[in-house]
Amino acid sequence: MQVLVDADACPVVVKDILFRAARRTEVCVTLVASQYLRTPASPFIKALQVPVGFDAADNRIVELVGQGDLVITADIPLAAAALEKGGHVLDPRGSWFTRENIQERLTMREVMDQLRSSGVATGGPAPYTANDSKTFAGQLDRFLARHGKAPGQRRPE
Repeated sequence: MQVLVDADACPVVVKDILFRAARRTEVCVTLVASQYLRTPASPFIKALQVPVGFDAADNRIVELVGQGDLVITADIPLAAAALEKGGHVLDPRGSWFTRENIQERLTMREVMDQLRSSGVATGGPAPYTANDSKTFAGQLDRFLARHGKAPGQRRPE
């Protein structure tokens, strides 16, 4: 099991939570972005830079995700693709994308896109709060406790 992060728009506080979790649980966390990202020195944390381009990071994450992996993203189409490949998807605010709710979220995204294209001001997402990071950290910890490997367990060669 690995954690793949859609890192271009991921809040810094979420990355910090993921870095601490990687060191604590020894689960591999890979940040995927179109820009250079500084990461702490750890065998469990890496950054993967992709060429700049529409959905380049998303496409790379979809290539990498496997059954049981965790993807961190707020991107709904990426979440749908990761779920289709058997991954689990958590957004940076601590909300789960699931097979049961993904179609509703895709439909709502489409409606909002149509409203924006017709000139309706829909506003952006609410500011990221301390409560969001607390919720994210709690959901991540519960997931890793159920699906991660125990600290000290050898990684396969």
